[in-house]
Amino acid sequence: MVPSGRVYLLLVLGIAIALFLSSVFSVSVGILGTLLFDGLVLLLTLADGLLVRRRRIQISRQPLGRLSIGRDNPVVLTVESGQRPAKLLIRDYYPSEFGVSTPLLQTALPSSSRQELTYTVHPTQRGEYAWGDIQVRQLGGWGLAWDDRKIPQSTKVAVYPDLIGLRQLTIRLTLQNTGTMRQAKRMGIGTEFAELREYRMGDDPRFVDWKATARRMGATPAASLQIRVLEPEQEQTLIILLDRGRLMTARVQGLKRFDWGLNATLALALTGLNRGDKVGVAVFDREVTTWIPPERGQHQLSKLIDRLTPIQPVLLEPDYVGAVTKLVNQQTRRALVVLITDIVDITASAELLAALGRLTPRYLPFCVTLRDPQVDKLAHTPLSTLDGGAIEAAYTRTVALDLLSQRQVAFAQLKQKGVLVLDAPANQISDQLVNRYLQLKARNQL
Repeated sequence: MVPSGRVYLLLVLGIAIALFLSSVFSVSVGILGTLLFDGLVLLLTLADGLLVRRRRIQISRQPLGRLSIGRDNPVVLTVESGQRPAKLLIRDYYPSEFGVSTPLLQTALPSSSRQELTYTVHPTQRGEYAWGDIQVRQLGGWGLAWDDRKIPQSTKVAVYPDLIGLRQLTIRLTLQNTGTMRQAKRMGIGTEFAELREYRMGDDPRFVDWKATARRMGATPAASLQIRVLEPEQEQTLIILLDRGRLMTARVQGLKRFDWGLNATLALALTGLNRGDKVGVAVFDREVTTWIPPERGQHQLSKLIDRLTPIQPVLLEPDYVGAVTKLVNQQTRRALVVLITDIVDITASAELLAALGRLTPRYLPFCVTLRDPQVDKLAHTPLSTLDGGAIEAAYTRTVALDLLSQRQVAFAQLKQKGVLVLDAPANQISDQLVNRYLQLKARNQL
């Protein structure tokens, strides 16, 4: 039991009563009056605390499931009141490493009612965490005492890559594969025959199937022209090489660069599997530490999530040549090879350039780098608005511009060797990578 603020106000009032009685009667009368008043307040407080214990509310936390890193994950508490109204203060003991939207929940429930309270947690690191009990304070009917207790709700919760983003991507890809949207997407693209349909206004006449049209008109003279509908080739192979070396340990926009890369890896894998391709993933530093051979089907995505989630970046320089060499030995068929990493300058990226150059022309190499948006901001912010002195601000901006310039030189060299390049802010890499992959499929570049 915890006294409420009203109790302290009444006790202060007792001091005022003592001063009044002392001035009118005597000091002893004032003291006696104060003792009687304060005793009555404390007695009522105790009674209020005992009564509220008999009217305790019921509260539980809905199952948490798997949380997504870098996302606001909702946590729902279900509260049920008894035959009387209840005023509550609730604190859920979430892991201290998480950001939270509302640390302390307050609510007032009518009698015999049920309510769901929702707040969000924002984890910034994958792994398993301990979730504690629920601390509840319920105010007594007279407003004098809080019933303070803990409700056992301890559990373990796992933080995964961005599963919320994967669910949203699944919905997007499903919509693209259905109805008129699917027709519009695949009309006139790809190399695999999908179906014949009647000619419509605006269709490209190059895709008229004259033989099918002649057969149709032979049977039905009034039949219209027949159009060949093509779709991108399926059962191609997509290999993703994910760097977990030193540069991937840096934090960008609240997450490690490796976590952004892992989110992009799973988003690209989901898209490839959705388009009927085989998808394989290799994670490497000084050596290839994880190799998941390419397969088709949704079971492959579950395997990728389970195998890749525990992996953390390490402070080791990556061996690009070694990773590419192992890939060449493992994958003999032509494939789209997507390397997700980051680069600093031309000198430090020499090995990367050499490794990707070995993949052409047998494979289609695709280098994806995760840029820090803060560097862009520093490079394009006027000196007058940068923090620090004029010299320090000028130096900061010069370094940022130099970093961006050296990246562009490295990318130009990659493109000269036939390597596809995508350099995007880390927090936008998943969407841009998925869009670029869909463009490659639509243009049959693989």
